[in-house]
Amino acid sequence: MTDNPKAPPRTNWAASLRDLAGLLLLVIGFHSLVAKPFYIPSESMMPGLRVGDRLLVSKYPYGWSYASISFHLLPFIKGRLFGSMPERGDIVIVSPPGSGKQDDLVKRVVGLPGDEVRMVRGRLWLNGRAVPTVDLGYRRLRADSNLRCSALEPETRRGSDPDELHCRVHALRETLPGKRSYDVLDLYPGRQDDTAPYTVPEGHVFLLGDNRDNSADSRFAVASNGLGGAVPVEAIGGRAEFVTFSLKGEASWSPVTWFSNFRSGRSGVSLRPEG
Repeated sequence: MTDNPKAPPRTNWAASLRDLAGLLLLVIGFHSLVAKPFYIPSESMMPGLRVGDRLLVSKYPYGWSYASISFHLLPFIKGRLFGSMPERGDIVIVSPPGSGKQDDLVKRVVGLPGDEVRMVRGRLWLNGRAVPTVDLGYRRLRADSNLRCSALEPETRRGSDPDELHCRVHALRETLPGKRSYDVLDLYPGRQDDTAPYTVPEGHVFLLGDNRDNSADSRFAVASNGLGGAVPVEAIGGRAEFVTFSLKGEASWSPVTWFSNFRSGRSGVSLRPEG
């Protein structure tokens, strides 16, 4: 007598889909409430942040709002849960309401509610006084396909590799009230080097990019692709903490290409201002 072979087990598609949905909700919940990765797509925050940097953004320091939720699942909703105000100098992720921008932006908080902010000859002023600034002279940044010199000043390195290209940039160090310091770039005369005094409204923050001549931020109107002034604190989605790793532009989606295109010295760089 021959035993009949057992039929192969049937896939429980309902259970599989339930497990997949649970995993997806877990990921969205972690990204929305705790922390999420962020990719730097532009040069607006140089020299501290460069195209190709991957960041860790914490979601809880300022409480939670509609902007905390990943994938822009919610429309603008006023108010924050367990909310607190960012500090001057913090690098934040912002989802500005009404600007038409679909992607999150990364900028630095320089003005809090009640502050008077203006630019005078390319230098930041707060509450009628120039922010203390130290001229750091020219800095050399190694160029690659994620850092093209373009409007920056290119120069060729003299040394072991005479063909290695660097970008020559003019750097400054700003120190905000509270003694928090960070570096910015001043590359050339820009159209927002001089601005009228602007008082930050209640419940808002004024944001600037560190690359002052290449950043569409609170200085610019929405029609000029800017933020249209200070943004409501509800639009802040989190605080940038540190660079996890950074890749040159030659890297693709495949992790196999990452190893040969890592930027040395970028992993673990803190994004909290000194002081």
